[in-house]
Amino acid sequence: MHIDDIPAASLALLRRGTAIPAHLLALDGERRFDARRQRAMSRYYLDAGAGGLAVGVHSTQFAIREVGLYEPVLSLAMQTAREWTPIGGQRPLFMVAGLAGKSAQAVQEAGLARGLGYHAGLLSLAAMKGASEDELIAHCQAVADVMPLVGFYLQPAVGGIELPASFWQRFAAIDNVVAIKMAPFNRYRTLDVLRGVVAARAEERVSLYTGNDDHIVLDLLTPFIFSRDGCEVTVRIRGGLLGHWSVWTRRAVELLERIHAAVAAGPVSAELLALDAQVTDCNSALFDVAHAFQGCIAGCHEILRRQGLLEGTWCLDPGEGLSPGQSSELTRVHDAYPHLHDDAFVAANRERWLA
Repeated sequence: MHIDDIPAASLALLRRGTAIPAHLLALDGERRFDARRQRAMSRYYLDAGAGGLAVGVHSTQFAIREVGLYEPVLSLAMQTAREWTPIGGQRPLFMVAGLAGKSAQAVQEAGLARGLGYHAGLLSLAAMKGASEDELIAHCQAVADVMPLVGFYLQPAVGGIELPASFWQRFAAIDNVVAIKMAPFNRYRTLDVLRGVVAARAEERVSLYTGNDDHIVLDLLTPFIFSRDGCEVTVRIRGGLLGHWSVWTRRAVELLERIHAAVAAGPVSAELLALDAQVTDCNSALFDVAHAFQGCIAGCHEILRRQGLLEGTWCLDPGEGLSPGQSSELTRVHDAYPHLHDDAFVAANRERWLA
């Protein structure tokens, strides 16, 4: 499968820039897969206006592979996306499957995702720690031979590896790379990705997405200007593929629409700039920054539990859960920024999603 095989409307959506939530995993009190609530989450994201779903990624918990849930989770999300008629009617989606492991596993997962109808694979390199740059590129090329890739700069605090601009230049040169999600949570490393894409002359083909949940608004507002061959090249981060957007998704979609309109009209208002710090403050509670991101998945679960979409905050690893004080922090940011949560939207539609 090649980029050229992606439906034109889905590819156009990706390139224009859209909100893609990193799908969470619904478990019951016995830590078993809860298909009903998993389906309800997908319906929520679609009704909220998400431009697609990212499934089998970090927020879905990489451990789904170890307990036999990778295929069931990906299959259910795709089935729901095809069968559910979202608010406003059917529209194009861009569906992303998380790919992980060393080459044999990642290639196998890519084949499965392609067979299920996913448009691209978000390739985690966490399992490739210690590999040389040449080995990393060979690994990426092997997976790109199966399906289009979304590059993934995963922050080292949750298992990622440092990747220089030279890697990103070579990665962006792979002709079946369709996008890159930048999530190093680091300004310098984010610039490495952007520099690499420009150096590869791939800025028209490779769509740039923020995964920097700590810097969402400014990532999307900033024009990044680089020099190439004596000329200025401007690139923009068009959309977000974010764990943060797995909750309060309706507001995330509205925020991205507002940013797109502001960038087109200019100049950007101080009010919109101020949202960057507010969203980052919310993320500090969601992702449990106070405890080095230990509760980053459980924090998102807790929001959906409070809204009634999930029964609890359970993760596959019994050791993962809310950190001390995280619940009160979630309450603080929820109450401080009512314009950033979508409680009323969820309450109005929850029973329909759970049906």
